[in-house]
Amino acid sequence: MKLSPEEVQKIAHLARLELKEGEVEVFSSQLSSILTYIEKLNQLNTEGIEPTAHAMEVPTPFRKDEVKQEISKESSLINAPHREGDYFKVPKVIG
Repeated sequence: MKLSPEEVQKIAHLARLELKEGEVEVFSSQLSSILTYIEKLNQLNTEGIEPTAHAMEVPTPFRKDEVKQEISKESSLINAPHREGDYFKVPKVIG
């Protein structure tokens, strides 16, 4: 699918990009190549293929929980901008 310079200008306008005249031709060619590739992908039979977030299975980098020394109330509140007793004081966010 070949994009015209006018279509590239319209896309640039929607994306709030200012393109120079030479860039319009370059992007027209590049975007046209991308759209041609997408058209090829649309021809693939993907029936029965489960959607995924990654092309390959990526393991989740979970770590084991480890018990560590607790922080005291006083040391956790020492740099609090506002506190009320043993609690952080924050602005109300729910009406």
